[in-house]
Amino acid sequence: MTTETIGEYEIEFTGVALPGTDGWAAHLTIHGPSANPMHQNTTFAEQRVAVDTVFPDAASAEAEARGIGLSMLEKSSQPGTTPT
Repeated sequence: MTTETIGEYEIEFTGVALPGTDGWAAHLTIHGPSANPMHQNTTFAEQRVAVDTVFPDAASAEAEARGIGLSMLEKSSQPGTTPT
C-alpha cells in the first residue's frame, strides 16, 4: 500500500490480487483532516475502484487507484465538498 499526502488529505492506494486469476484490482482510501493527529477521518473508506478493470500487475492497479484519488480530490476542492 502506498500513501501520499495531498494538501490536508491522505490517500492510500494499492493493488490487490484477485483470487483465482492472474489479475489485480485497484483499491483506494481517502482520509480527511482531523484536529487530533492520532486520529484519521476516513472520507472514502477502502474499496475497489475501476471495478470493471482487471489489471495485469499491482503497479498498474496502484497507478489507476492513485489517479482516481487525485481526480476525486480535484473535484472536491470546491468549498463545502468532500471526496465521495
